[in-house]
Amino acid sequence: MRIFVNNKVRAEIMIPQINISDYNYPLPDERIAKYPLEQRDMSKLLIYKDGDIASSIFNNICEYLPEGYLMVFNDTKVVPARLHFQRESGAHIEIFCLEPVSPEEYVSMFACAGRCSWKCIVGNVKRWKGDTLRVYNPEKDPRLSDIDLKADLVERNGETSIVEFSWTGEIPFSAVLEACGQVPIPPYLNRDTEDIDLERYQTLYAKYRGSVAAPTAGLHFTETVLSSLKSKDISIQTVCLHVGAGTFLPVKSEKVSEHTMHREPFVITLDFLKTLIGRLGKVIAVGTTSVRTLESLYYLGVSCIENGRPETVEQWAPYSREYEYSTSSALEALASYMEANGLTSLQTGTRIIIVPGFKFRVVDVLVTNFHQPQSTLLLLISAFVDGDWKSIYDYALANDFRFLSYGDSSLLFRR
Repeated sequence: MRIFVNNKVRAEIMIPQINISDYNYPLPDERIAKYPLEQRDMSKLLIYKDGDIASSIFNNICEYLPEGYLMVFNDTKVVPARLHFQRESGAHIEIFCLEPVSPEEYVSMFACAGRCSWKCIVGNVKRWKGDTLRVYNPEKDPRLSDIDLKADLVERNGETSIVEFSWTGEIPFSAVLEACGQVPIPPYLNRDTEDIDLERYQTLYAKYRGSVAAPTAGLHFTETVLSSLKSKDISIQTVCLHVGAGTFLPVKSEKVSEHTMHREPFVITLDFLKTLIGRLGKVIAVGTTSVRTLESLYYLGVSCIENGRPETVEQWAPYSREYEYSTSSALEALASYMEANGLTSLQTGTRIIIVPGFKFRVVDVLVTNFHQPQSTLLLLISAFVDGDWKSIYDYALANDFRFLSYGDSSLLFRR
C-alpha cells in the first residue's frame, strides 16, 4: 500500500503479514470469569520479567513494581449504552450506542436535551423498516413512560447505523441512558447485565463518560493498592480513551492486514504530557487502552514536526517507514504545539493497531488481563513480550488463572 502526498509517493506501508490463526489457544468456557471476585484486589497476579514467570495476588503488586516510575490509568467511564426498543408489530430491536454524531463532543452530547444522534450497532436491523421505535417498557415503568424515548433510523452504513433519539422533557441524555439503558457487559459472559455489574464493571477512578467497554485492567485496583504505590514513589497520572465496541470484536479475517480498527477518541492534558516527558523509560501502562493512547502520542508528535499539527493516528502509520525522531523530541513537539495554541488539553483520536513488529517508544511495563484468542489485544501482548505470549498463557491455563474481563491480572515487563 502506498501513501501519496501532492501526487508523489511518500512511503510504502510495510504491513506485517500475520495470520490470526497463529494467535489461537484453547480457552474452556469454565475458565472465563463470568462474575468478579468479592474483593477486587484478591485476583491472581502473573509476573513476567526477562522470560521468567511467577505468580502472586494482585494486592501485592507494589512489591514487584520498580521505584520511581509513572503509572498511567485510563479514567474513562462506561455508559449504559445498550438500549432495547420495540416496533409497533412487537418485534424487538436492540441498539448499541457507539459514538456521538450530533452533538459530536461527548460532554455536549451527555448534556443535550430533547434530541441527539449516535453511530450505533443495531441488532435485527433488517427487521427495522424505517418506522419510529419506542423504548421497550413491558413493566410500564412510569419513568420510561415519562421519558418516552424514541429512535429513528437515519442511515445504514455497513455494520453500523446512524440513529436519531428523541425524548420528552428537558432531562439530559445522560439521564436518559441511566433510566433506559443497560451497561453493555461483554457478550462472551453469556448472561444479562445484573446489578453487580453496575458497580464492578467500572474502575474506582472512572470519571469521564463515554466508553462502551471497561478498561478492565483497572478493575483490580482498590484504594489500598493505589495508596501502596506511594511506598515505591510511583506517580499516578491519567489519560482518557473512550473504549469502543471493537474491543468485543474478534479478528474475522485470516490475514490481520485485512482487519479494520475503528477510531477511538482520547484526551490528554498538557500537564500530563510534560510529566510523561520527564519519566520516559519509566512508564507503566494500566491496560491496553492506556498503551494505545501512550504509543499514539509519538505519532501525534511526528505529525506536529512534519505537518505543523497533530492528526488522528492511522492504523498502519507505525509500520509505514523508519521514524528518525526520538521519543522525547516527538513528545516535546506535541507539547510545543499545545502551548503555542493555548491548549491545556488535546482531544484527538487513534486507530493504531499494535502487532508483532511494532516498536514501543513509551511504555515499559504493562498491567493487563488475559485476552481472547485471535484478538487484537492478544497481538498487542505478543508484540510487548517479543512473541513469548504462549508461555505466559500456558502458565496461566496450567495454574487456574481466570480469563477475560472479570478474570485475573498480569504484570508484564517489556522484552
